[in-house]
Amino acid sequence: MPYRWTTEPDARVQELHLWPHNSLPQHGMAAFVLATFTLILIPALPLLGSVVLWGLLPFVLGAVWAMYFALRRNRRARQIIEVLTLDADETHLTRTEADGRVQAWDCNRYWTQVTKYEDDGPVPHYVTLKGKGREVEIGAFLSEEERIALYDELQRALRR
Repeated sequence: MPYRWTTEPDARVQELHLWPHNSLPQHGMAAFVLATFTLILIPALPLLGSVVLWGLLPFVLGAVWAMYFALRRNRRARQIIEVLTLDADETHLTRTEADGRVQAWDCNRYWTQVTKYEDDGPVPHYVTLKGKGREVEIGAFLSEEERIALYDELQRALRR
């Protein structure tokens, strides 16, 4: 799962790290772009030595560049990290966006409430934390099953 408790469940301070799932690693992306370029050029082999190849080549390179650009942009946009820290008195959530912006929320642990919206949120099983007059989302980028499991784990962690 793309989240992990970094401390023991019985520890005084618990820390949960959440991140979006990245299914295509950097070397996999390079291999995919190279394979796509190779497969696009296979039908162009009979055109070697003709003027038509030079007419097609800019479009082939443009398509490969656009695919590479889109994959890089998607990868950068998924560099989100959420860190939830639970100590004896405080609940603290920090979200670092892909562009480096940091958003923080904290609350007294006793008053922190975990809420799961089955169908009312922007995604099914939307999980939020409430406290200090604010409600913040946590793990909205997780899959549906992961948000359900996260909700259960947060309920147990806050009860301690």
